[in-house]
Amino acid sequence: MEQRDRPMRADARRNRAKILAAAEAVFTAKGPAASTEEIAERAGVAIGTVFRHFPVKEALVQAVVAERLRRLAEAGRAAAGEPDPGAAFYAFIAHCVGEAATKHSFADALPTAGMDPSAVHDAVLGGVAELDEAVGALLARAQRAGAVRADLTVPEVAAVVTGAARAAEFCGPDGRLRARVLGVIFDGLRPLASAP
Repeated sequence: MEQRDRPMRADARRNRAKILAAAEAVFTAKGPAASTEEIAERAGVAIGTVFRHFPVKEALVQAVVAERLRRLAEAGRAAAGEPDPGAAFYAFIAHCVGEAATKHSFADALPTAGMDPSAVHDAVLGGVAELDEAVGALLARAQRAGAVRADLTVPEVAAVVTGAARAAEFCGPDGRLRARVLGVIFDGLRPLASAP
């Protein structure tokens, strides 16, 4: 377990960043069953260095997921500054779907929402909360602009992203089919047309 009582040395911070980048690449390509030895080799560090930072593989998987959540939340906050709230919301959701469709394999190794939260690292829970907050802000803006159904909530958006990512994965490399499927899903998020 990392020491929390004093700051990490610069070389330790660099090694941790290299390990996380290597782990993300390896887990994305091969899933969470990939070996820590392969991650160490890709990062250019000894296997002992990996275990010093992440004593068990689950800790490494969770750290990678936490970093991805942090980056998505950052992208969501940046999107909130776009002038068109509807376009910003849908572009961000499309970005999340693309990320989830290509990188879901190691996220699947994490405990699900129905499991004991104490089994999930604080950084992952914090990342989820940070992303929910960013999505909530984008959603509220888009709803005020009339671009998204008023009854949609953040948990429903999360469920839609998860389903859309599976649909996008099913489409494979067919970009036209993926775009069409995403368009159909987005139509369900838009306000219902008024009855004549």
